[in-house]
Amino acid sequence: MKKIRVQFLLFVYDKTQKLYRKYFKKKKRQWQFNEKQLLEFQEDSLGRKLGEFYRKHGFSMIPKMENHDVHHLITGCGTNFEDEIAMQYLLLGNGKLNAHLLAAIVLGTLILPEYVKIYIKAYKKGQNMRTFHHWDFEELLWQNFEHVKDFIQQKETAVFH
Repeated sequence: MKKIRVQFLLFVYDKTQKLYRKYFKKKKRQWQFNEKQLLEFQEDSLGRKLGEFYRKHGFSMIPKMENHDVHHLITGCGTNFEDEIAMQYLLLGNGKLNAHLLAAIVLGTLILPEYVKIYIKAYKKGQNMRTFHHWDFEELLWQNFEHVKDFIQQKETAVFH
């Protein structure tokens, strides 16, 4: 039964992701690098880790959606469907809010409710991370991956004067 539910979610995702890129990402440009070029970055860089992520999973870059793949790397969220939904919860907890994200959360929760504890945990994790959902990670591809990841995973603390 789960397989049918996931197939339905994949169908919906396939039909909506192009619309999402067209209407929600119309001002965003695609990155100037491809998967092969990312593998030429320094070994410990974010760019290299992203290239290795694409190679490991057999994925190719989707124009204007490159940051999404970086989110997988820095949050540790997997790529199966329940992990994709959990990542949307994490991004909501991190402050991201748009119709596509909310639709993914509502539909994902309705279709795969058995993972709700994981979703809530992901939401809380997003709340406890530095706000990153709006960053342009293309500018950070040269940076040390672990440093970027560690920086994001540190919650901003209020400074009182």
